[in-house]
Amino acid sequence: MQRALALAEQGWGQTAPNPMVGAVVVRDGVVVGEGFHARYGEPHAEPVALRAAGEQARGATLYVSLEPCAHHGKTPPCVDAIIAAGIVRVVIATADPDPQAGGGARILRAAGVEVLTGVEEEKARELNAPFFFSRHADRPWVTLKLAVSIDAALTDERRSSGWLTGPTARAYVHRLRAGSDAVAVGAGTVLADDPALTVRDVPAPRVAPRRIVFDDRLETPLAAKLLQPVDPATVAGAPLIVATRGEAEVPRGRREALQAAGVEVEVTESVPDALRQLRAAGIHSILVEGGAGLAGRLLEAAVVDRLVIFQAPILLGQGAINAFSRAPASLVATAPRLRVVERRALGDDLLTVYALTPI
Repeated sequence: MQRALALAEQGWGQTAPNPMVGAVVVRDGVVVGEGFHARYGEPHAEPVALRAAGEQARGATLYVSLEPCAHHGKTPPCVDAIIAAGIVRVVIATADPDPQAGGGARILRAAGVEVLTGVEEEKARELNAPFFFSRHADRPWVTLKLAVSIDAALTDERRSSGWLTGPTARAYVHRLRAGSDAVAVGAGTVLADDPALTVRDVPAPRVAPRRIVFDDRLETPLAAKLLQPVDPATVAGAPLIVATRGEAEVPRGRREALQAAGVEVEVTESVPDALRQLRAAGIHSILVEGGAGLAGRLLEAAVVDRLVIFQAPILLGQGAINAFSRAPASLVATAPRLRVVERRALGDDLLTVYALTPI
């Protein structure tokens, strides 16, 4: 199953809105076929693995990271291929929550196939967290990414621009962008860093992530990189959405000027309301790369699902801007201890992923 999960991850950025799925066919203790869902609209992991196994699939066991689908969508039902191949046992990491595609385990059992579920389930659900979350939530899955110093600072006392982390960590951020439906920052980050928020240095995703700015006063400059034409060879499309609060005071004609530049301006009442509007627009996952202000607003609204910290081996000291200076206060005795999902070195930097909500 661990191999099936590793295979599934090879579909990163290519399968949405479908989940990433991997499958392995084993006969007499030997892997005879494997596959993964490589791209939305293309064959699912199970038939790819079954084709690789050929006749050796008869009497074998199939390990798959998600319950095989039972409906006819862009591809035929995977349960039909499994039964026709003569698989006698199917081991499933986790059930499919989709009401249309789910139910494959029941069909397989009815056909006489032995089915075991729940193997490496937590890892399988974490891999496709936005997919599972979207089945019951009215907002996108939110990942808050912060690059900080040892003392949790975003920048020094002079507000200097520049990288805290090294090239390996920065490339990983682009991988996170490629696996998200949208990338978001606050207006302060746009004014300070002028980011493009495109995907670079990693394989391009099938669909470019939409770019979002939380900008209450519509301060995003018309000359910002976000408003310039996007290189189609780097990422195609990448529309820009500016979420602003309706009661905020903005310069006359500012909204019209942004719209004339091709920006989608969404008027919202709050951060949670903005997220609900974005979910209604088809955005299931957002990577937020905001500063202390936006991070604080998201944490205060309790809408952060995963907190991704890239910690650089530098100390910025007195006067530096703390990443959590706007976060709600907690007492030592009552502050929740966050579950660590992942922790590893990326060059000289340390990546830690914390879970704030269950899947």
